[in-house]
Amino acid sequence: MSARPMPPIPSRKPGSAESARLGVTPLLLVTLGLLTAVAPFATDLYLPAFPEMLVELDTSASAVQGTLTAFLLGLAAGQLAFGPLSDRFGRRVPLIVGTSIYVVASVVTVVAPTIAVLTGARLVQGLAGAAGMVIARAVIADRATGRAAARAFSLMMLVVGVAPVAAPLIGGLLAEALGWRGLLGIVLCLGVLMLVGVLAVVPETLPRNRRDELRRLAATQGSGARDLASAVFVGNTLAFGFGFAVMMAYIAASPFVYQEMMGVGPLVYGLGFGANALGLLAMTWVAARLAASVGPVRLVAVGLSAILSGALAFLVLTLSGAPAGWLAVPLFLCVSSLGLVMGNATALALGAVPRAAGTGSAVLGATQFALGAAVAPLVGIGGESTSLPLAIVMVTCASIAVGSFAVAARVAARAPH
Repeated sequence: MSARPMPPIPSRKPGSAESARLGVTPLLLVTLGLLTAVAPFATDLYLPAFPEMLVELDTSASAVQGTLTAFLLGLAAGQLAFGPLSDRFGRRVPLIVGTSIYVVASVVTVVAPTIAVLTGARLVQGLAGAAGMVIARAVIADRATGRAAARAFSLMMLVVGVAPVAAPLIGGLLAEALGWRGLLGIVLCLGVLMLVGVLAVVPETLPRNRRDELRRLAATQGSGARDLASAVFVGNTLAFGFGFAVMMAYIAASPFVYQEMMGVGPLVYGLGFGANALGLLAMTWVAARLAASVGPVRLVAVGLSAILSGALAFLVLTLSGAPAGWLAVPLFLCVSSLGLVMGNATALALGAVPRAAGTGSAVLGATQFALGAAVAPLVGIGGESTSLPLAIVMVTCASIAVGSFAVAARVAARAPH
């Protein structure tokens, strides 16, 4: 994998005053954050209703969890499609198309008569919802580099961080009153809000003249797709993806860890889930505040080290047979520390592929949710009464994330500037 320096995107000077100002208004950041929040809202909101779905749809726990896996697989595949499309046709048109399909698929999830229909609709919902996630990152990458980009991504993640706080609380409070269909109806309403935001707020940040300039640059200096093989991009992408996989393993197992092992009800589960999300939100705010002064590399290093420490503590508590309530402590450390990682690792990865921001964002997102989809079923292998599979998955993913980031940081430090 090459560590050669990348040529700058034409028509933008990284590090310039114009780049530092981002050209990203607060309203645009909020809208991009909402587009990126599609995943936590669409996954976390209906988790408290899993037991009800078992009964109403006359199915199994694994089949219900399969609706989550289908959505994550759709997110992974959809980003691989929409990322390159946005590099070729611009950001706005693919974003409008994807968000529109997401709204239609959301309608089907609300009225689905069987688990099979629901799973299929969730797959399409993920495929289409991926447009917002991948293109939101590309829009920021179009307008900023370096520490300015790290701050913008962290601020966007701060908006995203509201979703895992609000979603489980809303789900826990409204699960009995609305049922799982009502909760998915809320997801539908958010989809409509996303579409309105795209039409009203999101501009075209990769106009035709810049796309033409990028193609001319590719003809003389090679395709930007080659940059995707750089050690800096690959290492930071794996750090981002496996760090996220730790949280997805926790999310998939949390209904059973809290409600079955700890013996709490849906409301208390939602409060516990929300407390972890508040920790994530707080650390994301810290990352945004420190991005310019400390730098993304140090923040990612601290965050990943804390995640690995929390995962190891969770494994020790599990093997020692400690009371289940103690498991909540290392889970809080793992989830909250991810706030230091997500925005900064995104900036480091996309900063390595300035000529293919859409495709790079697609690979980043596809890796994130493919790994999330892979670990979700693994945590339930031992049944509902043990947290050992979750502990093993968390330690494994955290270790790979730390190792991948260490390689990327070492190569980046040696590269000429």
